[in-house]
Amino acid sequence: MSKKKLNSLSDLGGFVFSTNDKEDFSRFEDKGEEILENKDQYLEAHFSNKGRGGKTVTVIKGFKGTEADLKQLGKLLKQKCGVGGSVKDGEIIIQGNYRDKIIEILKKENFNVKRVGG
Repeated sequence: MSKKKLNSLSDLGGFVFSTNDKEDFSRFEDKGEEILENKDQYLEAHFSNKGRGGKTVTVIKGFKGTEADLKQLGKLLKQKCGVGGSVKDGEIIIQGNYRDKIIEILKKENFNVKRVGG
């Protein structure tokens, strides 16, 4: 196995060290995901039973934000509906057909929600 040769400091791929206290480090900061206000989010409330052994679930898709915010929203929905569920792959999965109740809860939280499917 051969080692990669570094011919200069720029080969390290970033900022290494500076004694200049006026240096602008903002170009090296992680931009992260854009966080939208609730009123700017458009969520979709789906009803599904495919791949779940015939059990029905309500799936909320389209949330844009951090994973922690998504989990917090999932927890709120599970508590308000009094059922179980999970947060996977950017989707909130709630056990049972609670789509109408979830839409009502999300609208109270100032989300734009669209009912999708039958």
